[in-house]
Amino acid sequence: MTLKTAAQKKRVSKTPPKDPNDSRSPRTLSGTLSGTNLERAGDYNLRTVLQAIRLQPDVTRIEISQLTGLTAPTIANITHRLIEMGLVTVVGRRKGVRGHPALMLRVVPEGAFSIGLNIDRDHLTILILDLEGVVRSRVSREAAFAMPEEVIAFVRDELDGVITSGKVDRTRILGVGVAIPDDLGRISLAHRPPGYERWSDIAIDKALADLMPWPIHCDNDAAAAALGEAEYGTAFDNPSFFYLLISAGLGGGLVINRNYHRGAASRSGEIGLMPDPTAISPHMLVQDTVSMSALLERLEKAGLASPSITDLAAPCPEVEAVIGRWLEDSVRSLTLPLVNLSCLIDPHAVLIGGRLPEGLITRLAAGLTEALSRMALPSTPRIMPAVIAQDAPAIGAAILPFLDQLLPSDAILMQAGRN
Repeated sequence: MTLKTAAQKKRVSKTPPKDPNDSRSPRTLSGTLSGTNLERAGDYNLRTVLQAIRLQPDVTRIEISQLTGLTAPTIANITHRLIEMGLVTVVGRRKGVRGHPALMLRVVPEGAFSIGLNIDRDHLTILILDLEGVVRSRVSREAAFAMPEEVIAFVRDELDGVITSGKVDRTRILGVGVAIPDDLGRISLAHRPPGYERWSDIAIDKALADLMPWPIHCDNDAAAAALGEAEYGTAFDNPSFFYLLISAGLGGGLVINRNYHRGAASRSGEIGLMPDPTAISPHMLVQDTVSMSALLERLEKAGLASPSITDLAAPCPEVEAVIGRWLEDSVRSLTLPLVNLSCLIDPHAVLIGGRLPEGLITRLAAGLTEALSRMALPSTPRIMPAVIAQDAPAIGAAILPFLDQLLPSDAILMQAGRN
């Protein structure tokens, strides 16, 4: 594995390997039963060692061998290659142990970068992620139902600035990930303008190709958020979880044993499109209640002119009353879907992320925890705020190029060699 030039990466990106679990994108954590050859096995071992160093800073070669099941000579060869590639560095020797102190290794944050772009119905976000998982710079813009040309203008206006402010070496940018809701141009939400259905005919990777001379990987926003949580969030404490993304709409992502599960038609996790039999009006969906657009519409009907997300952070009494009723209704709408999820999937946790202020996410998690505690369920998952919440789709999108070029596509294989 080598870091490719922009031109080489662009050529490679035109014919990505096919993942049978994903009809749209090869970047996935899920594994398949397939053969391989020595070259591909060597590449996977290199990715796995890099993952071990990324997840456990100041790790020694002996500890990497224990984590991966690879032999000491193999670890020595791979870590030497990673150092030559500028992805890993030696940070000192382990003190306080007998014998010759072992070298400690850590990833070089500037060894690789990735760009994440989140396109949603109420905002646009672009950010730079380094190899350590740190957001180096970001720009977000409130934009209600931005048309394709507005998104292109946003990227054109902000890309150079976000690269410069993040002190990013362009030659170390692996690619671009784009997180965008499914059915962006088809699902009707309040205030959707005429012509917004044009999104159904847009291939966003092709539309951005002239502005971004790197491979462009696209994925569903909730899937991207779940991938981000699996790589940089709580997945080691909760290897099976359902990510509940509350944005302009409502999406979900299902991770089982740190493997993202897409489903037969790559539409798993569509909790927002589930019918809501508890709603006050017939034919309502869950996201007709549980979404940012639904909450802001309630505030508008209550007399607040042009409500926005800033009105939710420190609400006045009138706004708090609307929020309180919305939380009660959201708990009611989500309880049955989460009961089904708990009985059918039995995840360790349900993680709530999105653009809601952290305090509201915490209150919603507490309400759902109480509601499920009243049910006679075989087991009840933990319901809590996601570690990666506010910028989760953009961060998850930025992880897609890392998965494509540097990180193992199935992180659970870190356990290879253990009994």
